[in-house]
Amino acid sequence: MAHSRLTHALDTGALLLPEGRIAVFGAPADTDLTALEADRVEVISRHYPDVVHWQDRGYRVLQAPEGHYATALVHLPRAKDAARARLAEAAACCDLLLVDGAKTDGVDSILKSVKKIAPVDHVLAKAHGKLFWLAAPDLSDWAAAPREVAGFVTRPGVFSADGPDKGSVALAEALPPLAGHVVDLGAGWGFLARTILASDKVSALDLVEADLDALDCARKNIDDPRARFHWADAATFAPKAPVDVVVSNPPFHTGRAGTPALGQAFIRAAARMLAPSGKFWMVANRHLPYEDTLAAVFRQVDDMGGTPGFKVIRATKPLRQAG
Repeated sequence: MAHSRLTHALDTGALLLPEGRIAVFGAPADTDLTALEADRVEVISRHYPDVVHWQDRGYRVLQAPEGHYATALVHLPRAKDAARARLAEAAACCDLLLVDGAKTDGVDSILKSVKKIAPVDHVLAKAHGKLFWLAAPDLSDWAAAPREVAGFVTRPGVFSADGPDKGSVALAEALPPLAGHVVDLGAGWGFLARTILASDKVSALDLVEADLDALDCARKNIDDPRARFHWADAATFAPKAPVDVVVSNPPFHTGRAGTPALGQAFIRAAARMLAPSGKFWMVANRHLPYEDTLAAVFRQVDDMGGTPGFKVIRATKPLRQAG
């Protein structure tokens, strides 16, 4: 884990941090930052649940770095282009660059790429990963750049950055024309929203997304006065009034591991925000165990088809005790 490598490096004296501010990029909520002096640390995060986590623990949290830092610690995301973009952002604003990642996150590949650009001071291998550091090199060639895919703008690191994923396509094809106030829960970069807004009977659409990069893409992709954009945790989002329809392709991964509890939280959130006559449309991989959760918070659950890999479900008559 990240904390064991950083703590070990500091405790053994292998790593000596310069005086001054420390920027920590992309630290997941389960990261242990206690080896660092909290009053020197600024957490840079664009993932809403992580932002809330670090704010609750008293850290200053920003969505982008402010000014220059003595040290930047980068936690590597899984996607290689997103990792490069994060490193470029960090290296541009610090003197000493620290990079931490698990082998499963591609740290060996990133280390090899960095070594081609600049000499690395030290590499610490521990707990199925590596922590390495060096004087911040020029990584401007790795900076994030928007891309256009099938008429949509995406960015490195957002879910399904190379185009609409098969689940969203299956759900879009199954959706009838919707009406009333709709919530797109976990809206990503706006693929489903465009399908939803094709119906002129939709009066309002709330796009709810935890990844600010994805939501910024959605703002570019959805040019419709009925659309409202919410940077929020879908599991806790609460509209001002009960809504008519919730549509969702919920995530089911945190890192490399499948986490069905994420999708289950989306289901319970949908039931809470729907009016008594409301409808919930969702898509999921066929192997995911969502049926018990659906049955617990909806009176009626119907299989609406889908594809060999994905099931499309419509749930109606949310139960009052949902949530």
